Amino acid sequence: MQGIAIGVIFVLTGLLNLYPAIGALGGKQLKGLYGLRFEDPNLLTLMQHRAVMLGLLGLFLIAAAFRRELQPAGFVLGFASMLSFTAFAWLQEEPNRFISKVAVADVAGSVLLLIALVLYCRGT
Repeated sequence: MQGIAIGVIFVLTGLLNLYPAIGALGGKQLKGLYGLRFEDPNLLTLMQHRAVMLGLLGLFLIAAAFRRELQPAGFVLGFASMLSFTAFAWLQEEPNRFISKVAVADVAGSVLLLIALVLYCRGT
């Protein structure tokens, strides 16, 4: 039962991280995600690359749901990604509502991942 719960959590956190991959399609999609215009082509390139990296992380977390040997790395990568974004967002004086929403989602994902980590440790 613990293995199923851990798997479900990895799928959920994977989907949470996979969703922003739509930003790789361009500035319009990125604006919808973050409420910002990316008119500078260099910034657009960086944000599209970020979208691809989040997509890869999301796919890895989903794979970890089905491959127990990937789960330790999934915990590290998931926490590193979500908690670093949250910290950067909260260090801002006034993040916009889109960034704040992403930070809240990342906190929720981190809590889920923490629950999975506790279950994982109890099962070993």
